[in-house]
Amino acid sequence: MAGESVSEGPDLKEMGEEELWELINDNRHRLSLGVRPCIVIPYLRQARVLTEMDEDEILSSHNLTNRSMRTSHMMDLLRTQGRNGAVALLESLMIHYPTLYTQITGRKPSSEPSRFSGLIKYSELTEYLIRAVTGMQNELREARCEAGRMSARCASLESEIQQIMEQEEKSRTLQLEYERVHRHLSSLQREVTQLKDEKCDLYVRYTAAIEEKSALSLRLHDLNLQVYQLQTELQKAQTENDFQKRRSLRSVPLAEASQLQEEVRSLRCQLVKIEKLNPAHQDILAQDLAEAIDSQVELASQLGCYREENQQMHREKQELLDQNECLTLQVQQLTLDCNMHQQKSTVIQNQMRELQTERDQAYLSRNEAQTQIACILAEKDILRSQMMELQERAFIVNAKHSKEWQSSNERGVGWECPISSSEESSFPNRRRLRRMKPVSPLSLSSFAPQVEDPLASSVRSRNVEPPSPQSLRKREGTLYENSSLETVETDDSSLDDFEILPRVLSEDKPPLRQHATGGTKNVYSLHKNSIPPFLMRSRQKAVRISGRVVTIAFQGETLLSQIAVVGGNKTGVFVHEVTEGSAAHTVGITHGAQIVEMRYQQDERALRMVLEDSTLEEALWALGQVMGLCHLSLRPRQDDYEALVQQLQESEMSSGDSFYVRVNVTIPAGPKGTLTVSCNDILHVTNTRPADTEDSWYANQVHPCQLLALHSGLVPNYYRAQRLLIRAIEEMNLQMSKSQKEWHMETQQTQKAVRIVSTGRQGRNPLWVSVENEKTKSTESDKTSAPRSCLTLMPYTPVTPHFPPICRPVLLLPSILGRILDKKVAGWQGFELCEPEMLSSSDHAARLQKSELLEECEQGRNCCYTLQSVEKVMKKGIHCVLPLGLDCVRRLHRVEIFPIIIFIGQSARSARKLRSKLHRLNWSEEHLLVCSRSEETLLDKLPCLYHRVAPDSWCDQTSLLTRLRTIIWEEQKKIVWVEPDLW
Repeated sequence: MAGESVSEGPDLKEMGEEELWELINDNRHRLSLGVRPCIVIPYLRQARVLTEMDEDEILSSHNLTNRSMRTSHMMDLLRTQGRNGAVALLESLMIHYPTLYTQITGRKPSSEPSRFSGLIKYSELTEYLIRAVTGMQNELREARCEAGRMSARCASLESEIQQIMEQEEKSRTLQLEYERVHRHLSSLQREVTQLKDEKCDLYVRYTAAIEEKSALSLRLHDLNLQVYQLQTELQKAQTENDFQKRRSLRSVPLAEASQLQEEVRSLRCQLVKIEKLNPAHQDILAQDLAEAIDSQVELASQLGCYREENQQMHREKQELLDQNECLTLQVQQLTLDCNMHQQKSTVIQNQMRELQTERDQAYLSRNEAQTQIACILAEKDILRSQMMELQERAFIVNAKHSKEWQSSNERGVGWECPISSSEESSFPNRRRLRRMKPVSPLSLSSFAPQVEDPLASSVRSRNVEPPSPQSLRKREGTLYENSSLETVETDDSSLDDFEILPRVLSEDKPPLRQHATGGTKNVYSLHKNSIPPFLMRSRQKAVRISGRVVTIAFQGETLLSQIAVVGGNKTGVFVHEVTEGSAAHTVGITHGAQIVEMRYQQDERALRMVLEDSTLEEALWALGQVMGLCHLSLRPRQDDYEALVQQLQESEMSSGDSFYVRVNVTIPAGPKGTLTVSCNDILHVTNTRPADTEDSWYANQVHPCQLLALHSGLVPNYYRAQRLLIRAIEEMNLQMSKSQKEWHMETQQTQKAVRIVSTGRQGRNPLWVSVENEKTKSTESDKTSAPRSCLTLMPYTPVTPHFPPICRPVLLLPSILGRILDKKVAGWQGFELCEPEMLSSSDHAARLQKSELLEECEQGRNCCYTLQSVEKVMKKGIHCVLPLGLDCVRRLHRVEIFPIIIFIGQSARSARKLRSKLHRLNWSEEHLLVCSRSEETLLDKLPCLYHRVAPDSWCDQTSLLTRLRTIIWEEQKKIVWVEPDLW
């Protein structure tokens, strides 16, 4: 480096040939490894120690297989040139490899002319050094571009890390929700246990009541038996009494008869007492029996209620168990996603550290290059000052010759050009040569087709090398022909289009041109204090470069009344007519200029609109916003404009608009030839401002298999269709007030009417012109910069067509049903199942970094489905059956693989048809329905179209497979329409 102290070695000019080559051969190995022949050969060619044949032999020989062999062969060829070859090699090392030069010679590198041997002429050496500086500037520019790309990459990685952190936060939220549900489930289980205990108590009470009833029944039976025995005894006693009475009347004496009568009376009294007591006792027993029967009925009703509650508790328990299983599966999936995100975060952090290391290295190399450039510029200033001194000396010598010519000329003071007797011309009085602002070498490439003569290029040159002597006296005719300049206001982007040449001639001292009367020599009349013409340098007049952009400022109030435009997003927006006498006509705007950009003031803010790829509707709206001073950036494209006008006149096209959109809302037919479109239809919009209408587009329905128009007509423009979309969503919300089952049945029977698509909060609407705030350079202009509406709902989504040349992969949804049908479909001819790959840890990390992993298997951590496995099957010319989920679709789209997505709709009836298949895989019908509902909501977020199979269109598995084969064959012939990433 320049700042290091290096001991001065021996002077190379004093060393002989053998000493120089001995010094080079001592470091031959270092030179073979560190020197690139393609860098030093230009200098060696200019020093004339290598020929073109030698250069071709070194760089193109098949025997020299690597750079070290080429460098060694180059040194062998230089050895044949003797001392000049060694000196030229060391001088090239001093320019291109200063560190290696210092290590070999022990001397500090320098670009002073005295340090060079003189093998190259002074002018050629200066030109070579300038080219070297230009190459370093290009390398510095590339390094800066690389640093910019690295910074953008770092920003994108930081955004990905932020997204991963957000997803991790969501996973934590779901984990907390799972814990809460788990606690709730535990509490419900405790309540079920309590209810079971209460049920057992009721069973015990019911058993005791039954036992009491049995005891009462036995007691009642015993009492009935006793009553029956007493009645029997009573009848027997009456019979005996009657018999004894008759007998006593016959034979018994009177005394005994009286005694018997008393006994009969006593027995009758006892019988009356017994008869009086029995009905009361029977009533008591009957009442007890009725109460027992009522209690039995009540216990039976309570038992029935308890049985119903028990069944309901069993159902609730089963539902809670199902919810617990679903939550467990979700937690496992979230855990896997969290682990994957952690791995991605680790890989991204490693990449960021590597990018930071590369960025630091780029900064160091940039600083080194800036230091070298500063040194070269300082040396260039020294050379330029020396050149000016030499030119002043030449001026003194020429002045002496002019005095001699003055004494011999009769016509007065004159100055004669001493170069050639056949080339003499007059020169005006101009300022002295002075240093000007540096001009980028890249900007000079646009002037190359206009300047073919090397001498003429030296006359008009803006390079730092001095002009050739033959060109210094040929400027007057070309530099001062046009003295009038147009005042054009340019911005930074149009500096390459115009270069303003200041007038160097003063009006009070005009140049005088006198011609000799008797010969072909011209005499230049000069003031005695004037400077010779060959020392005067000036930048050329403003030159219009075709294809560049120029910005013109003028008062643009009611701009649409000053200019009329034609075109669209396909051809560009062109100025078609300019009103005479308007401000636009005054500043020189003419037809045929393309409007690239527009800047204007609105509400004390500077706004910028890019109209380079805008539609005609957007351009007219943007131009109508201008109400004051505006800046129009124009690009001349006269040929394209004339071709567009001719096509419009011949009715080959109605405007310059042409783009494809996907419809997100069903629009019925209306008046004035409005086209009937359905949700998910593809339209080709050919005119955004048809005649006699302001809120409609002219579009064609596109054939699903070819880019052909089926039906043509008017459709609502973006903002009217947006209002229709909002109205359709409101009607759907009103329908939701019906019973959920009735609404669900109607939505299954009717066609989908609305697809919800919205732009990202930070992104611009892809179907509207971008409006940026010039002061803040922010896209979040939510007040005046947002055109017409702040809604992000999109009734139309831009799409691009793709034509897959080979068989497309097949993805069957829902994923649970896909696991059942994948092997069946893969068994067909022309189909093959995608198999996972076992990857090592390093290979897994590398594939993950390159985004080549589609999905990880459940068997192991490093068993994954990769892009290579899908491409391997597709290269065979057959369909690849993907046993994956919806997450793989966007990853496949990134590598231009567009799968056929088939969603098989499910209902309770269709799920029962697959009950046996589901039970084999430990799934239930409820699992299939839940999976179908969850994945059906994600289908509208896909960037491509899909095919939906109605649940009532098949009756069993065989008919479903037949239906799938037909659908795959039809989908393979269709065009794939893909939406851009709106987020």
